[in-house]
Amino acid sequence: MISNQILQNTLDGLKGIARVDICVMDTEGKPVAYTVELPNLSRVAAEFVKSPADSQEIQGCQFFKVYDEQQLEYVLIVAGIGEDIYTIGKMIAFQLQNLLVAYKERFDKDNFIKNLLLDNLLLIDIYSRSKKLHIPTEVSRVVMIMESSNNKDYNTLELVRTFVGNNSKDFVTAVDENNIIVVKEVSDFETNKEIDKSAKNLIAQMQKDGLKNVRVSYGTVVHEIKEVSRSYKEAKMALDVGKIFFDERNVVAYSELGIGRLIYQLPIPLCKMFIREIFGGKSPDDFDEETLTTIYKFFENSLNVSETSRQLFIHRNTLVYRLDKLQKSTGLDLRVFEDAITFKIALMVVKYMKYMESFEY
Repeated sequence: MISNQILQNTLDGLKGIARVDICVMDTEGKPVAYTVELPNLSRVAAEFVKSPADSQEIQGCQFFKVYDEQQLEYVLIVAGIGEDIYTIGKMIAFQLQNLLVAYKERFDKDNFIKNLLLDNLLLIDIYSRSKKLHIPTEVSRVVMIMESSNNKDYNTLELVRTFVGNNSKDFVTAVDENNIIVVKEVSDFETNKEIDKSAKNLIAQMQKDGLKNVRVSYGTVVHEIKEVSRSYKEAKMALDVGKIFFDERNVVAYSELGIGRLIYQLPIPLCKMFIREIFGGKSPDDFDEETLTTIYKFFENSLNVSETSRQLFIHRNTLVYRLDKLQKSTGLDLRVFEDAITFKIALMVVKYMKYMESFEY
């Protein structure tokens, strides 16, 4: 069924064109949307529902029945009488009927896309329903997930749908109250850079509309409709992993997760065992701020001592002294590639454990 707000917007627009007052009631005679309130006609509308006529002139107004296929959905009342008012009323009734069909089709497509994302359809159902809903099955698509800290304060789904527009090639839906999902059709030559640009444009628009801390993640491009659920799962993982290891980014691609994707799938007991075996009873993030800054900057500069000391504004020997001190306390020499990799993974594992443990309280 059409939302009352959509119906009200439609009536306001039609009044602006036809310059007549319009009221739409349900089959019990209760007003749903109107440009003029007609409470005295509620009982008349309920009686009109029982009559065999599809249109009738009653008490200086034109009454019309609006059907959703064979089911009576609304009673349309147009204020005024005469042949012109009757013609205008028929046109409005026709418009409302088409609106019902369009929204029903969108609802059917929305349900199909939701079930497709959640893997709730058999393969044969995917292709048969795609054909029935006129959705191409062999085009390139990518799934994007958008999240913001104040999603619940806005009608975010409609905001995103408005931004995407009436492009029948793309689908906007939601499977929970936290995330908005865009199934976007892309060209075979579209790169991650171009998808990133689309994501950033979406973020900019949502921030302009008042949403805060907007993040977008996306999966890999798939080429058949049956693979859309895989892109969705990848986008979902990218959203979660991005919060842990790439919290400074507002756009995260599944293909860029790297080793973070592997760590995210490790069980917590295994992570604790790894940290215990490498560092004993210590944690690699328990060092003082100066040491941690040195470590991160050293990794950032690909283990280059000269460049790291330059960016930290310290003498090369001071940096060597800090690295030697770290080696004595951990047994790991960050100037040795294998030890550096071990330490880097340990830092990421600790970050992952802290993130996961934050949900337990």
